[in-house]
Amino acid sequence: MENKLKLYGFNNLTKSLSFNIYDISYANTAQHRQEYIEYIDELFNADRLTEILEQVVEIIGANVLNIARQDYDPQGASVTMLICEEPIEPKSSQTDESPGPLPDSIVAHLDKSHITVHTYPESHPDNGISTFRADIDVSTCGVISPLKALNFLIHSFDSDIVTIDYRVRGFTRDVNGNKHYIDHEINSIQNYLSSDTRKAYEMIDVNVYQENIFHTKMLSKQFNIDDYLFGTKSDGFSPEELAWIERRLKREMQEIFYSRNMSGAFIDS
Repeated sequence: MENKLKLYGFNNLTKSLSFNIYDISYANTAQHRQEYIEYIDELFNADRLTEILEQVVEIIGANVLNIARQDYDPQGASVTMLICEEPIEPKSSQTDESPGPLPDSIVAHLDKSHITVHTYPESHPDNGISTFRADIDVSTCGVISPLKALNFLIHSFDSDIVTIDYRVRGFTRDVNGNKHYIDHEINSIQNYLSSDTRKAYEMIDVNVYQENIFHTKMLSKQFNIDDYLFGTKSDGFSPEELAWIERRLKREMQEIFYSRNMSGAFIDS
């Protein structure tokens, strides 16, 4: 077993995990597009988001200090939580940086830590594409790790595209006075994803190891047209219409995944 780093005083490293999570749908009519917005607003309203974040707090082994929540008009919601330490007796089988979704036990001291989520449902007025984006940030200070909530959050939103950023900032000192800029081994966020998640998504990394910056993009491998049609099913369209809708949906997902507008083969005929 690897010897734990003996620190002088409090662990001052800040570990930040940020998500952009996207869900894509096709809503054929103006009524369906409005119903999609209303559906998302109800499914992920401020109360529901608060429940999700409270589970995250439990998973990483913390306590809630304060909650601020807001539903917006015409759509969207936000929740911000300030969190603090929750000491628990450690077990030898649990490592500080083990993946989620549920912790066995941890010893933690948290200060100046927070969790936030903001939602952005929207619908294109012309081509029927509707998207839901959730931005989530989990920032902790100390030995406790936001990576423990990684799998839980991905499964909570069941999304088509996920972009994840993880960064360790600052430094902490050991008992000899030496500075340490990271306190755990990591070469990719993918190391902390569950096997079912790794199988379900295509993934690419952009990492800056010397700066302790890690970035992973995820695109769902599965595509069943009926899963993307809101308010109707595939039997309500002709084969030509379904082919056009599928091109539009895949183009939308590719553009979000690669962060650029597509041309050439992706141009509609």
